Amino acid sequence: MTRTIVESKTKTAVMGFDEPFCVIGERINPTGRKKLAAELEAGDFSTVESDALAQVAAGATILDINAGVVYNSNPNPNETEPPLMTKIVELVQGLVDTPLCIDSSVPGALEAGLAAAEGRPLLNSVTGEEDRLEMVLPLVKKYNVPVVAISNDDTGISEDPDVRFEVAKKIVQRAADFGIPAHDIVVDPLVMPIGAMGTAGLQVFTLVRRLREELGVNTTCGASNISFGLPNRHGINNAFLPMAMGAGMTSAIMNPIALPVKQAEIAAKKEAVAAAGLILPEDMDDETFCQLFGLGSMKARSGKEMEAIRAANFLTNNDPHGGNWIKFNKPPSADGEDRRGGGGRRRRRA
Repeated sequence: MTRTIVESKTKTAVMGFDEPFCVIGERINPTGRKKLAAELEAGDFSTVESDALAQVAAGATILDINAGVVYNSNPNPNETEPPLMTKIVELVQGLVDTPLCIDSSVPGALEAGLAAAEGRPLLNSVTGEEDRLEMVLPLVKKYNVPVVAISNDDTGISEDPDVRFEVAKKIVQRAADFGIPAHDIVVDPLVMPIGAMGTAGLQVFTLVRRLREELGVNTTCGASNISFGLPNRHGINNAFLPMAMGAGMTSAIMNPIALPVKQAEIAAKKEAVAAAGLILPEDMDDETFCQLFGLGSMKARSGKEMEAIRAANFLTNNDPHGGNWIKFNKPPSADGEDRRGGGGRRRRRA
């Protein structure tokens, strides 16, 4: 049975067809996050720290680390990204013992992250493009790490699932030429937005089954791609993830956190409540108000997608006797969750 092993200094995460679904937390990534990008350029790592802790508390099995900031002071990522990657990797693994995923399009940043990471990180990523294959696969071999393989090549991203399968097959074969086994290749078959392509979900499920049965590889995806541009994205994601798991998908790169309710949302709801003539106790705090009126919480916590994944693990017998499901649904203890406790299993000793 195919198993992909990802390790920190003390913990092991296992991807496999008979293993619990592996959640790769995506939050430590400045792409599309102007505030985080500005903080990183200024040397402020407070959001990185809080995101690392919150994702592990929410149940992330692996943490993706992306340092892709385009500095205003120096727009050359080949110069700025490698040292920043080293800094973030060292910082995060000093806070949590969750295995890491080193994520970059910059060759120097990939190697910097691999050199700084303790254990056996996941590398993100290689594609079927010739220059990327020749650049990334030697790193995978040198550091003996697993790698995410994205199913696009020099012709771009095909809408034809058969073409994407052939690209994945090519990557697996080229990796074998470097002595890299198929169990260290985690294929991303590329999830298309369902709003733009009505068959996107069916394509992914079919591709995942083929990748499992014909190539024997584990799989991953950017989970939120499926709902891009649509209302109630969480509703679509919540349905997609268990269906993908049922087809054989073994991991996803995603946000495990339900983001805190914003003050603007609370203020708007309070105005609506007052307009309806409801009188609230003067001593009611905002957290109680949020929960009473269905807004959620002001605290970061596991998102609905994580609830769907945990339920699917239980239903597929990858959570024997429902122990994790029961633990997940217990009220939090008075002193809060163990923020280091959700990130994998202890490394098995020889």
